[in-house]
Amino acid sequence: MSPPLPMIPNASELPSLSEWASQQHPYQVQPGGEALFLSAFKEIVQWHYRRSPLFASMINASDIDLDTIDREEQLWQIPPLLASFVKRYELLSVDRKEISLHLTSSGTSGEHSQVYFDQWSIGVAQTMVDKIFSYNKWVETDTKCNYLLYSYQPEESSKLGTAYTDNFLCKYAPINSVHYALRLKGGGGHHFDLFGVIDRLQQFSQQGLPVRIFGFPSFLFFTLQQMEQQGIPPLKLHPDSLVFLGGGWKGYAEQQVSKGELYSLAHRMLGIPAERLRDGFGSVEHCIPYIECRHHNFHQPVWSRVVIRDVKSWKPLGFGKVGQLNFISPYITSMPLISVLMGDLAVLYPGSSCPCEIDSPYFIIKGRASVKSGRSCAVAAAELLTSFAAKSGV
Repeated sequence: MSPPLPMIPNASELPSLSEWASQQHPYQVQPGGEALFLSAFKEIVQWHYRRSPLFASMINASDIDLDTIDREEQLWQIPPLLASFVKRYELLSVDRKEISLHLTSSGTSGEHSQVYFDQWSIGVAQTMVDKIFSYNKWVETDTKCNYLLYSYQPEESSKLGTAYTDNFLCKYAPINSVHYALRLKGGGGHHFDLFGVIDRLQQFSQQGLPVRIFGFPSFLFFTLQQMEQQGIPPLKLHPDSLVFLGGGWKGYAEQQVSKGELYSLAHRMLGIPAERLRDGFGSVEHCIPYIECRHHNFHQPVWSRVVIRDVKSWKPLGFGKVGQLNFISPYITSMPLISVLMGDLAVLYPGSSCPCEIDSPYFIIKGRASVKSGRSCAVAAAELLTSFAAKSGV
């Protein structure tokens, strides 16, 4: 299923990067894999150091001697960029003519995270998703599926990262039909088509084809809650149906329920087995896919390293302690987003703590690292929920 890797921008400067990206198993580190990760990361640091004045100034100000980094455990010393930094500053390490994709994390207004990808950066991230979907046996080549996307119906020239991702995910099974929950309005913007979604789910159940539901968990919860409150009988969707969520509850935290409660409701109202109810974690600022295992934990794939930092000192905390989530990966050549400090608090656990077959560490999100309001796709989506509820009296 995975297409060939795109051409690397400058193979002579990045000899290890292509080999690192070619790893096939998403969670099993091969012999020499740790050394390969370190080599690729040191190459990409030098790449951005030579091309991004701001990144170079960060390295220079940190007094880090890059030549002395010879263990993965030292990678946290590379200064991380706050994910919110690219809401205010444009950082490029390639010529603008090399940019093939521009995505943003914001909604209809507010601050925008501006993230630019050359063909290598977005292409290699997409092959990682290919490999994880293949690993989970979610790639279907013959049977058509109906898609329900809890994301924005695309507008011309839309750059929303969530909409881009959900549409991209439709390639893993043949399309019978696609229905967007967040519909375009005639005068611009979107509205949440709750009753249209419920009607479409009922049609899907009658058709008997597998259904794939992608997008914001808050909208799925709101749909299922309304179905239950209105006394709509539970549906029995095809057993090969799949729910794969992403985008979080940011901006609608007061309505958030636990994953267990949401998955229980989805199983009860849609008949989808628990192992086919999954969540994904990520952002346009860091496109490495973190996808729940069958026990609903976010394991570290071979293409990244997860660090939990003390919120004051930024030093790594190790397992079992709450701190700020930091993702490290050498995948991106277009921008110096190789160590990204997220706005989330999390705890890291050894892979042995999870009963699934994956050995790599996993993290659990514990909340936001800041109470300052910041808009994102999920924030804007939450406002659509509020608008719908106000107009409908629900």
